[in-house]
Amino acid sequence: MDCMHAPALSSPTWDAITTEPDSLGESPFWHPQEQHLYWVDTPGQRIARVAVQSLHAQGLVEYWPLPQEPGCIAPVQGGGLVMALRDGIYLALAWGGPLQRLAAAPYDTGKLRFNDGKCDPQGRFWAGSLYEPKDQALGALYMLDGQGLHAMQGGVVTANGLAWSPNGRTAYWADTAAHQVRAFDFDAATGQLSGGRVFYQMTPKPAGWVWGSGMPNAHQYGGRPDGAAVDSEGCYWSAQYEGQRLLRLSPAGRVLAEVRTPVPCPTMPCFGGLDRKTLFITTSRQGRSAQELAQYPGAGCVFATRVEVAGLPVNVYRT
Repeated sequence: MDCMHAPALSSPTWDAITTEPDSLGESPFWHPQEQHLYWVDTPGQRIARVAVQSLHAQGLVEYWPLPQEPGCIAPVQGGGLVMALRDGIYLALAWGGPLQRLAAAPYDTGKLRFNDGKCDPQGRFWAGSLYEPKDQALGALYMLDGQGLHAMQGGVVTANGLAWSPNGRTAYWADTAAHQVRAFDFDAATGQLSGGRVFYQMTPKPAGWVWGSGMPNAHQYGGRPDGAAVDSEGCYWSAQYEGQRLLRLSPAGRVLAEVRTPVPCPTMPCFGGLDRKTLFITTSRQGRSAQELAQYPGAGCVFATRVEVAGLPVNVYRT
């Protein structure tokens, strides 16, 4: 099931939501009560938000500097944010407010940090970890509930692509380095994951492949799975880092659509707007070549387009 058997690539019109690029934008979510889009710039050590009335009417972007790299964030019931920083998971009851540490990171913070995550439908906060040397599968997936922080899965290099099906019975989780998205049976009562299986396997990066190199086999590489979101039809939207595209996968793991993105490294999609039919993506410019950035100066910005199928609403953290 590699990218060469996918449908024709569509190229929608994307609008830039931001003009100041992030180094590595991640973890976007739409706040329906505030009508704001939130996201993080991980190496920039900041959270951002902006009011979005339409694709052509945005407010000024607000930034919240943090003491460490944020991997992911989620809204809190009643107001505030929960966030996974390098050394632990924190709660802030208001924008820019003091941080209360809920759980310490259960790993060597010199080599690992929290990465992609979000809340499940029951209001528990999940965050995966990334092993920065990227030579061993030491990343894991953790769940925070009222009893503390629990390791739920392991054996990945870079935890990514966490999402749940509309009925809450299936959880998705990706290992970016393995070019693989996995599906699990999800027990809503306990949060346990079982029946792990390969949901979608991408074609690995060819040896020596470099973006824009003109290599003969460059067409064989369509990127690797980064962040993800699920729509109301149960389809999984996966950002393909270095692939300059999103994949829309059916609940059976079949590619239904390929959507071209305006820059080579999309990092995560989310759905928003009043009807949840605005698709937002964060993107990256971190570590990209001068040649690539000259060709794609918008790398690192947030973009949006309209889609036909609404997404699921964001899940909130319940303290």
